[in-house]
Amino acid sequence: MKVLKFGGSSVGQPDRIRGIVEILKKYYASGDHFTVVFSAFGGVTDSLIEMSTLAAQGEDRYGQLFDAFAERHQQAITELLTNDALRRETAQQMRRSHEVLKNLLYGIFLVREASPRTMDYVLSFGERSSAYIISQKLLEAGVPAEFLDARRIIKTDKTFGNAKVNFEKSYQKIREYYSEHPKVQVVTGFISSAKGGLTTTLGRGGSDYTASLLAAGLDADAIEIWTDVSGVLTADPRRVKKAFTIPKMTYAEAMEMSHFGAKVIYPPTLMPALQKRIPLYIKNTFEPEFEGTKVSEESNPEGAAVRGISSINNVALCTVSGTGMFGVPGIAGRIFGSLAAAGINVILITQGSSEHAISFAVQPASADAAKVAVEDAFAFEIERGVVNAVKVERELSVVAIIGENMRYQPGISGRLFRALGQNGINAVAIAQGSSELNVSVVIAKEDETKALNALHEAFFLSDHKTLHLFIVGVGLIGGTLLSQIKKQNEYLRERRGMEVKVVGLANSKKMLFDAEGIDLENWRTALQHAETKIDLAVFVGRMRDLNLSNSIFVDNTANSQIASFYETILDESISVSTPNKIATSSGYLQYQRLKNIADKRGVQFRYETNVGAGLPVISTLRDLIDSGDRINKIEGVLSGSLSFIFNNMDGSRPFAEIVREAKEKGFTEPDPRTDLSGKDVARKILILARETGIALDAEDVSLSGFLPEGAMEAESIEAFFTILEEEAAYFDGLYRQAEKDGKVLRMVATLEGEKASVGIQSVGKDNPFYTLSGSDNMIVFYTDRYSVRPLVVRGPGAGAEVTAAGVFAEIIQIGTLS
Repeated sequence: MKVLKFGGSSVGQPDRIRGIVEILKKYYASGDHFTVVFSAFGGVTDSLIEMSTLAAQGEDRYGQLFDAFAERHQQAITELLTNDALRRETAQQMRRSHEVLKNLLYGIFLVREASPRTMDYVLSFGERSSAYIISQKLLEAGVPAEFLDARRIIKTDKTFGNAKVNFEKSYQKIREYYSEHPKVQVVTGFISSAKGGLTTTLGRGGSDYTASLLAAGLDADAIEIWTDVSGVLTADPRRVKKAFTIPKMTYAEAMEMSHFGAKVIYPPTLMPALQKRIPLYIKNTFEPEFEGTKVSEESNPEGAAVRGISSINNVALCTVSGTGMFGVPGIAGRIFGSLAAAGINVILITQGSSEHAISFAVQPASADAAKVAVEDAFAFEIERGVVNAVKVERELSVVAIIGENMRYQPGISGRLFRALGQNGINAVAIAQGSSELNVSVVIAKEDETKALNALHEAFFLSDHKTLHLFIVGVGLIGGTLLSQIKKQNEYLRERRGMEVKVVGLANSKKMLFDAEGIDLENWRTALQHAETKIDLAVFVGRMRDLNLSNSIFVDNTANSQIASFYETILDESISVSTPNKIATSSGYLQYQRLKNIADKRGVQFRYETNVGAGLPVISTLRDLIDSGDRINKIEGVLSGSLSFIFNNMDGSRPFAEIVREAKEKGFTEPDPRTDLSGKDVARKILILARETGIALDAEDVSLSGFLPEGAMEAESIEAFFTILEEEAAYFDGLYRQAEKDGKVLRMVATLEGEKASVGIQSVGKDNPFYTLSGSDNMIVFYTDRYSVRPLVVRGPGAGAEVTAAGVFAEIIQIGTLS
């Protein structure tokens, strides 16, 4: 014998019912002995509650809802049954039943009251209607079905709304009834009866409970709960898109999952099945061939440590604390005794070993009552000041990792807290039972979805990670970066287990968001047609509100306003990667503050491309220092644009023409004066100085310019180029003098001791900078270890491709570390 149960979503529409009938026909044809339990049609129970509430309030609109209710069932009969006689019989029976409901509602309307007893009777019409109609459809389909009102076999007390089952009597009734009725019984879920035939209901998940009671009473071989999802999933699929089906789990694991919010199984359902050791299968009505989840007593110590991640969406945390609690026996008993007396259910309990405080989580609606109950119980101690007033924290959620095998594997809690910490999620309270069946963490409600995804990734997708990028600046560098991500994403997924999703984009006019990932094939069109105008504060706010795990902000601009938001972004536990040098070359105290915030929040503040574009300059310097080497001197040609310009000064073209070419190729900043003035190089040597631990500010860098007087003060970029053209002879003279001496011009930055300088130099063949070509940079490190022959880093130091590649590499590094 098997007991099958189909929920409201499975019987929501006639076409879905037809699909169920096909499933049951296969069971019957295969010779399986089964009985089947049905919930009310999807949404009907809510409708019955609403019409009763309106009637009790004296609102005659309840009649419109009743008419819709009656019409829905008559329409279902019309669509499902093709046999005229059967259709007429079923329709007539439904009209008689619904006439009783109509009169009942009218009575509620007259007395302006819907008692719990009356409500149970009202709600029974949902299951009674659906099960009867489906039983008739099964008859028409050739399955010898018979309608069974569960009130005849499931007996309870008179706790209306959540009746307590008399198991012994119910099991006896079930056995007796089924022994006399060999046909396929189509049973109403959720409803039962008390002494005198009064209708009762079994509470939340009542139809599942009905199926479990039937199985226990019949000593069934299995229970199948058919729903709209493919079994029990590792997490809520509405919040964790990568959740997947758990093939097998134990009763204990299923109980924990159901307690912590998993909607597929309800705790009472499991008890009769557990007592009789009847396996429970969770299957999908819409994918009947999928195996789903098996819940049984089978345990596999070699299996996954964590089976699932679940949460309770909204709780309040109450904390009782004070010196008068230390070493005093009976404190916990008084606290929880007072809560029990007040009828308050406790979700979670945690106590520190110091015994100074006990915290417990309750439903938010019960928080005030809990506070009053406990403070009344400790009124004497509170008056004496040895126990504090109960502290209540709201807008919290409980997230739990669940699995019987956690006890066998060390480091589970460490992985949990590391995943939360790396995503800036603070644990308000922690609870873990000695059985290690679950570890529960109380967090801010706004962080719940982020926590679920971070934990799911840590425990189920440890070989797969999703990075969420918010990119500002989609010009040469930003556009190239997006192309590189699009091209490389498949490789990263397959070889590195990493997926990069661009979820936010902004240029100087528009901004665009998509939490599921912006299509990198059509991002230009999507951004162009975005309705939201650029507002950096709004962009940062949206990034914070999306609260996605492994979030990285990428600034591809040279904009000081954007850099001013770094502090806020890092403080929201979002990593930053940027070629923008403004923040790292601003005041030293602000630079240090940004690094400190990143360290405090456990996120990354990366700016490798600030110096040398895609070259590993800063990382090399950090490696030298971290490994114990001492930096004695740094020299560098740190401007790819100036390197390109000086390497192309061969006397055949005017200086201005070469600068224009460098600008067009994207080697220079949008305003070439930033490069030619040496200020950009000064920023870079300043950044390198700070990375060595020297607290320099911009004014501490000695800068010797080479531009003619008035060039920097030009009113516009074009005016600046006009001056360069007018001073062609001056620049030609610089080149001719160097050529005469057998040398070449280079803008060289130097850091020695605590002194930094930048200036144009003529270098000969014995200098390492002499051989530079194209837009190459060269950085030379003189250290204790590299004293005879310095360590040299050389390569292209400008250009969209190499800079974007540097940013991309940094994004991957951040993802690897997070």
